Amino acid sequence: MTRLEDFPAPAHGIDGVVRRMRALGDGWRPDDGVAVFNRLYLTVTEAIGRDIDGGGFADRRAAVTLDVRFAERYLAAVDTVAAGGRAPACWRPLFQLRSHPGVRPVQFALAGVNAHIGHDLALAVVDTCHTLGCEPADLEDEFERVGELLALLEERVREELMPGPDVLELADPLTHLMASWSLDRARDAAWAAARGLWALRGLPSLAAETAVRLDSAVGLVSRFLLTPAR
Repeated sequence: MTRLEDFPAPAHGIDGVVRRMRALGDGWRPDDGVAVFNRLYLTVTEAIGRDIDGGGFADRRAAVTLDVRFAERYLAAVDTVAAGGRAPACWRPLFQLRSHPGVRPVQFALAGVNAHIGHDLALAVVDTCHTLGCEPADLEDEFERVGELLALLEERVREELMPGPDVLELADPLTHLMASWSLDRARDAAWAAARGLWALRGLPSLAAETAVRLDSAVGLVSRFLLTPAR
């Protein structure tokens, strides 16, 4: 059984996050639903790290901070579940259904992407603003660049995990399910949510309530994406 102490918190920086994700992958079965998402997210995190090292971001510090704060939201959900707690609502369906035989790998992957972008990305922007003492507008370029790299994740999900044409014909509900979700819309909603939460920072109780409702709404979409397709 996975234990919290098996996966120590990542060191500061993207390299620490990458090491943590690799350790997680080594500890899970390849067909585990969370492991499916973890493999794909690891690939994108490595790509973001290379892009930062190659000068792809104008503000390296902002890019690293945003990426690490973003990843820490997912890793915190993993820690919570490993310790016997309840994951945030956005992640709960994926952890609850991670071994369901009727859910296909592409569904696990997109449910993870939905939870991470729809909820975690918005809060990561707010976390980064607090860390760096800046406004969301100051992070817009980094947000957009990360979004471009996340689009590669969605492409990889669909290319590697969608069934072939013959299966698609038999699994028509799956094709409709996958077509109902859009990364671009999720990313736009995350940016709007981040700006809204930042505007509410002087009203902590209202900001907290808004974050809870965002979490629940994104979790509902994740549960829909994990509807058994076979």
